[in-house]
Amino acid sequence: MFRSVRVEVEEALEGALSALDAPTDDLGIERPPEDVEAVLASSVAFRLAGELGMAPPAVAEELAAEIDVEELAYVSAIETQGPYLNFLPGAAYFADTLAAAADPDYGRLPDRGESVVVEHTSANPTGPVHVGRARNPIIGDAVANVLAFAGYDVDRHYYVNDAGRQMAVFTWAYESFEESELADEPERDRAEYDLVRYYRKGNRFLENGSETEVAAAEAEIDAIMRGLEDGEEEAYERVSEVVDRVLGGMKTCLARLPAEFDEFVKETRFMRDGSTDDVVARLKDAETAVYEDDAWQLEFEEIEKNLVFLRSDGTSLYPTRDLAHHEWKFDNYDRAVTVLGEDHKLQARQLRAALEVLGNDTSQLRQVLYSYVNLPEGKMSTRRGTGIDLDDLLDEAIARAREEVEDRLDDRIRDDELTDEDVERIARQVGVGAVRYDVVSKQPTKAITFEWDRALDFEAQSAPYVQYVHARCCGVLEEAGIDPAAGADVPSIPAAGADDPSTPTDVDAGVLETDAERELLETIARFPAVIEEAADDLEPHQVATYTRELAERFNAFYRECPVLDADDELRTARLALVAASRHTVENALWTLGVEAPRSM
Repeated sequence: MFRSVRVEVEEALEGALSALDAPTDDLGIERPPEDVEAVLASSVAFRLAGELGMAPPAVAEELAAEIDVEELAYVSAIETQGPYLNFLPGAAYFADTLAAAADPDYGRLPDRGESVVVEHTSANPTGPVHVGRARNPIIGDAVANVLAFAGYDVDRHYYVNDAGRQMAVFTWAYESFEESELADEPERDRAEYDLVRYYRKGNRFLENGSETEVAAAEAEIDAIMRGLEDGEEEAYERVSEVVDRVLGGMKTCLARLPAEFDEFVKETRFMRDGSTDDVVARLKDAETAVYEDDAWQLEFEEIEKNLVFLRSDGTSLYPTRDLAHHEWKFDNYDRAVTVLGEDHKLQARQLRAALEVLGNDTSQLRQVLYSYVNLPEGKMSTRRGTGIDLDDLLDEAIARAREEVEDRLDDRIRDDELTDEDVERIARQVGVGAVRYDVVSKQPTKAITFEWDRALDFEAQSAPYVQYVHARCCGVLEEAGIDPAAGADVPSIPAAGADDPSTPTDVDAGVLETDAERELLETIARFPAVIEEAADDLEPHQVATYTRELAERFNAFYRECPVLDADDELRTARLALVAASRHTVENALWTLGVEAPRSM
């Protein structure tokens, strides 16, 4: 309903401005401060004061007088406060919000008929996913979820670097060394932990081996790279054996978040189908192409570093193949979104500029840059002491959440109300949810130091704090004999303007008169607009910020407004509000990739 009332206010202001012969290009619509009861406000009087030769408060009065509130469905009154026009919500606004949020799919926007590919994570398949890179799959998955909930047709892609020198080194090392020659044992019984030992062994050999041995190894590595470049099936199969096994283990790790993908697009695809060669030929013909330092390069006016796209031996580079990859995206999708670490900022600028040199419309491309995740000194360590993998972080999160859950649910566990499986499920939902929420709730460009106490604090603005609201909603509904998972939780009420508004209903939103009830309804009403804005801006942290406000509003309502002990009509309406809150919390958490437990 917030989106509907926003349209209504826009149209009313445009009509009032036209009546005053004033331009309608900037309406100054904004959310008012919390101490103002209005659902929307406008500061347009500031802009018009000079043009009309009047003081801003007088302009606001003129505009308010031009709007016939009787013709508005959701606005009950317009109050001026100095230069501001405040639009107060009416009964239909609250009634229609309660009706709309009775739908378990509440907040999902209509199909836009537009396809979007979201590429994220794309870590090189050389070993386990490191915790420093954990922000990419978490942010990328949330961006994809928000876009999908906002009505876009979304595909999630992982771009697999299977053609670079790293993979040639990995393949050579895997084929050259026996397991008995490896110094360490795998940290986990999974392919990427097993095979990464060969990669480390190979790199140590190239750094410390004799000149003759290293030269022979480099010749084999170069032969693998050349074989890929020339489209040799044997070279492709050799590399694929390593890549696919490592990638299989990485998929298992990422599924724990979960971050799942519709397609794993291999870099070699664009070498084998000739599109990389096509890109090279077109770049060579560009006016800004130069051959210097034994390589073909693109020069840019506003970028400090050239883009090297072809070596002197005729082999392409990752950026060259990525250009072919992006042109493929443009051919198959309406929009392309890429989630990148901040260390790729220069490459992102070069890619966009090179795509324009190739004649592409880069307005189709959006790039989300993020800083990395750090852990406090000394808070976690691994047995090998070489760094923290994402698996380590998730194991720690679940273990800490299990301790917290067992402390809080001690009586229920002791009375056998909860099984070991229940405790483990809740611990996983809370622990993994805490990691995801803490990461995605920050603006991507801000560095994160992950703090356990903050992330797992049930009383602070964290995932458990919001998840607990969902569990509390479920508990209230279950106690009232309503199954929270059984679709629409309470009978729906007719929308304002229904053909027969006198039809009896089981829910009367008009009895929800307290400030706590109205503020919760207003917050619920804004959810679709939050989704819309987060999708437009590619900023899922906006949804996280919203969930904290929603949780605070629900907790205030829960403290101040008895539900099960209320009189019949009020009890039914408050149950409807609880159900609406549950749907909103669950769907908001879903877009963030955080599970909504039924009990905690």
